[in-house]
Amino acid sequence: MLGFFKKFSNSTAKSTKKLFKNFSELFSSSKLDESVINDIERALFSADFGVKTTQDIINSLKAIYKKDKSLSTDLAIETTRNIIKNTLQGAEANIPQKDDTTQIICLIGVNGSGKTTTAAKLAHYYNKHGASVMFAACDTFRAAANEQIKIWAERIGIDIVNGQPGSDAAAVAYDAYQSACAKKRDFLIIDTAGRLHVKDNLMNELKKISKTLSKINPDIQLNNWLVLDGNIGNNSLEVAKTFNDAIGIHGIIVTKLDGSSRGGIIISIYRELHIPILFVGTGEQLDDLTKFSVEKYIDSLF
Repeated sequence: MLGFFKKFSNSTAKSTKKLFKNFSELFSSSKLDESVINDIERALFSADFGVKTTQDIINSLKAIYKKDKSLSTDLAIETTRNIIKNTLQGAEANIPQKDDTTQIICLIGVNGSGKTTTAAKLAHYYNKHGASVMFAACDTFRAAANEQIKIWAERIGIDIVNGQPGSDAAAVAYDAYQSACAKKRDFLIIDTAGRLHVKDNLMNELKKISKTLSKINPDIQLNNWLVLDGNIGNNSLEVAKTFNDAIGIHGIIVTKLDGSSRGGIIISIYRELHIPILFVGTGEQLDDLTKFSVEKYIDSLF
């Protein structure tokens, strides 16, 4: 099994390649000049580091270069690392652990972001850490979605509560929570229907799920986790803003980083919204979900 750093490094390989052109091109000598700094600026933008973070890095490099034309590669890297580290301060979060209640993780996001696969990975993660899990199949719009999560439940060996196609998703969530509590499951993972973030009626459905569950238990532990496709770059930021405004997001999981050259989007999202990054998806296997670490994320880029 790959260790965290190896997985993270592999998953951000395309970001690293695009960002620094494998170092051999941008950092081919021990000293940098204005032309290379401009190349770094373009690379940062293309990897979706965002305007503000890119400007911070480039302005710092230019200020150092203005004072000392012998700007070294090592100093440039150290400066960039420190700016990224400061930007991501607080981005890590404690992952909920089992206690004496049934906690709820509600996975939300747009179509194709990888919610159902992420639900399976989370269930596998918690199983490995000694917690019991149940699924709530609340994507009642697509029969295929119910079948997919049922297959995952059977493969992992956990219970699932699902409704008929077209049924009320909030009612399915209600039944699933009642069942999870009765069976003393540590976590209920709710897989919701993929929805465009501009569709108010679908956003209202998410609100209804939350209100319905809160009626059962006002002190319910409900975690709204947004699943974002790392391939869509800066569009992820707009998606995150809309979902956060509509229902409130408690954490973010970034998927498909293994196929993306836009790993810098993690920095843009956290800088703008200050919502913790919980996990990153690094592949298609059950073990390909790793807890986010600022230090290891930066190490993987450099």
